[in-house]
Amino acid sequence: MNQYTDTEFEAIISPILDIDEFRQLKFITHHGITRYDHCMRVAYMSYVVSKALRLNYKEVTEAALLHDFFTDEVDQDNSMDRLRNHPDYAVKNASKYFELSDMQVDIIKTHMFPVTFTPPKYIESWIVDLIDDLAALYERGYAFHREARTAMFLFMFLVVNFVKMR
Repeated sequence: MNQYTDTEFEAIISPILDIDEFRQLKFITHHGITRYDHCMRVAYMSYVVSKALRLNYKEVTEAALLHDFFTDEVDQDNSMDRLRNHPDYAVKNASKYFELSDMQVDIIKTHMFPVTFTPPKYIESWIVDLIDDLAALYERGYAFHREARTAMFLFMFLVVNFVKMR
């Protein structure tokens, strides 16, 4: 099916991968790869982190996979408008096919914070927001720098300890 061979992960994402419109993301370039591959990376990393933290990893994985589920709706000339508005398009598209929980809507709508101004409400939303940022850095070649790796591990350490305290 794909490079992610965890059977539970595959079971969670398979209903989404069955949607023809979602598979169209394979033909859209995003961060130097396809939008489909980017969504898969964010979903898998979110799955691993949220499962390790004993959070609702199934909903997190689904929302992470759907976070950039838009094809040609984002037509604005201004790239900042595109960045701010695409989460709404992704929620709209995802809602056509799936009943999204409040947390899943929040994950998708706030994955571009602080660009979208509204902060995430849930720790799961913060995790996907961070992982999406890290994936974008990685896909653009920045995560190979020691400083980016150090920042990523420091942030994940803080997230783990925050979750343990609640």
